[in-house]
Amino acid sequence: MLEEQLQRQCIGFLKTPPLWQNKQFNITQFVFPKINVESFIPKPIPNNIRLGHQMEYVFRQLIEHSEAYRILLYNLPIKDGKRTMGEIDFILEKIDSQEPIHIELTYKFYIINTKISEPVHQLMGPNKRDMFFTKMEKIKNEQFGLLHSPQGIQALYDKGIDHAKINHQVCYKAQLFMPYGTETAHIRPLEKDCITGYWLKFDDFDSREFKGLQFYIPFKSEWVVIPHGQVLWKSHFETLLEINLRMLKENAPMVWMKKENGEIEKIFVVWW
Repeated sequence: MLEEQLQRQCIGFLKTPPLWQNKQFNITQFVFPKINVESFIPKPIPNNIRLGHQMEYVFRQLIEHSEAYRILLYNLPIKDGKRTMGEIDFILEKIDSQEPIHIELTYKFYIINTKISEPVHQLMGPNKRDMFFTKMEKIKNEQFGLLHSPQGIQALYDKGIDHAKINHQVCYKAQLFMPYGTETAHIRPLEKDCITGYWLKFDDFDSREFKGLQFYIPFKSEWVVIPHGQVLWKSHFETLLEINLRMLKENAPMVWMKKENGEIEKIFVVWW
């Protein structure tokens, strides 16, 4: 069962599109290599780490399974004396060209707040504590520059890597959620294929429209997973009680919603 869950997590990661194609915001998006999923057997991933760190394990295993890249280093802290200035996520080497590529890995869940006009500012975490624009600017202005600081240059030199030859890219994957009831969202230049569900407020979820449906609140490690029917479904009333406890803690849960026709949708129920 655990191996099946790991496989689902890895497949979910692979099938999540990048948030943009090619180069946007002066940041180049990493093109994920083809992976032979049938021969891929995931290794165990610790459950007691944040989802972002779980995705690092997934990324690493998938890249190690690819034939296009090899990993030169990952999770390398850059230190100034005893102070940690930051961390380099991954440096890969493209096998055919031996080109070193620095990859900043990001996997996010964003709701689309259509009350804001600019698409790059519309994207925020379900708890409103995580903004796409802020994260993107930090990568560009801080994370990339870290490798060219005196400390970063030295750390890379110690690993036999020339900082001047490095090509900076991101593997920035995201699932986006539109306001419930809306048909489309205008988010160019961001990737429309990232839209995977809806979001709504708690009071709107507590309505007759949802009463006859079934629900499942996935663990955070399952947020990446493509929804499936092999879970313990609960009634609207049971789900409402559980979500209410999350609301008191200002925590917006993801919910899988099984409709009358058997179709499963992902939604976020927000507290604010």
